[in-house]
Amino acid sequence: MNATVDQDLASAFRQHLPDLNTPRFQISSQQSPYEYSEAFQENHVPPWLYNLTQAWKELLEEPYTGVTSDGHIREGLFKEEDLGADIEGIVKATDSVLSKLDAKQKDKLRYPLGAKQWRCWSNPEFLLRPFGLRLEELPEDVAQSILGVIAATFSPEGYEKALSAMRINHFLGEVCEVPRIMNQYSYNFLLFGEPSTDKAWGWSLYGHHLCLNVFLKGRHITISPYFAGAEPNLIDNGPWKGTAILHKEGDLGLKLMQSLPKSSQKEAQIYELMRDPAMKQTGDLKTDRWNQDDQRHLCGAFRDNRVVPYEGIKVSSMTAEQQQLILDIAEEFSLYLPAKARQRRKEQIKEHFDETYFSWIGGYGDDDAFYYRIQSPVIIFEFDHHSGVFLTNKEPAKFHTHTICRTPNAGDYGQALREPQDRVP
Repeated sequence: MNATVDQDLASAFRQHLPDLNTPRFQISSQQSPYEYSEAFQENHVPPWLYNLTQAWKELLEEPYTGVTSDGHIREGLFKEEDLGADIEGIVKATDSVLSKLDAKQKDKLRYPLGAKQWRCWSNPEFLLRPFGLRLEELPEDVAQSILGVIAATFSPEGYEKALSAMRINHFLGEVCEVPRIMNQYSYNFLLFGEPSTDKAWGWSLYGHHLCLNVFLKGRHITISPYFAGAEPNLIDNGPWKGTAILHKEGDLGLKLMQSLPKSSQKEAQIYELMRDPAMKQTGDLKTDRWNQDDQRHLCGAFRDNRVVPYEGIKVSSMTAEQQQLILDIAEEFSLYLPAKARQRRKEQIKEHFDETYFSWIGGYGDDDAFYYRIQSPVIIFEFDHHSGVFLTNKEPAKFHTHTICRTPNAGDYGQALREPQDRVP
């Protein structure tokens, strides 16, 4: 592991460490994940997150259609193809997990391919829907076997990125002295369908700051939607010192925005302030442009059917160098995919440059926190700097990051490639 630490960023987040003597931390340090979640659901604290979870319940009741720009699904955008997934290796790794489980555990782990549980992921630390098997409740060798499924599915660098998110979660649990609530195994793993080298199946993993959905069919692979976040986005001490994620995505986005001519910057910048008075903030948590938990991002948990109109500037109006930065961002956002799939993803994105939009919220000086989105018929990448949830910064800061990848037009969960009986409801 690279032990180099960005000292400025480390010093910035350490200025915002919470007071662990407050009731919030004193109580939660004694709770199991289930007690912690139960207390949240009974006491409705924090109220803004509780209210959001109620909106999530309603959104989950809607049948799945897919994220769109205008409420209408565009057909024919996706096809099954050989994307280089090591399907034999993935099946072998999954069979290895199953061989270590008893009948009751297998029953808890497994769901039909067309199960609603695909859509039940969420990124807060509260365990709202405890489906599947929770890694921290399993023997170490079984938990490691589940990590082996991720390693077999992802590129080596993508696996490292996922592992880093889990380790940063563990680090935050140590910093806040709530290791039972946040640790490297605070994640639930679900298996959908029958592991097969030629038929459709998949898996998901979700927990604080990491939610992954993987659809497989032969050598075809879809990893979407996913959520990856980090607070802080680096580890500055301990055995994983030097671990850092989501920095390149931010650096590349800022480089792109700063490279645009002033007129294009103005057009791309849809709001000047991170919480801009012009944003819709009516209290309707299904449709507002800003809320306290999602903040600026639009396509997080339970937003499977959100209508997200295009905003900002067209990528086709950019220079070749700027378009390359879009592809460099796509490389980082697609890092989980095996190399061949990632290359094909970038080609697909490039094919749609004439209907791809880049939008920005916030300032674009070197030290500014910001949000950006890249959106086309085949991709949505969202990047957002967040205010503190466990750390105490009231304003968005560069040491707390959320990223989301969606595939619009029923591309999420591989829906567009499923047989009718296996579609996500």
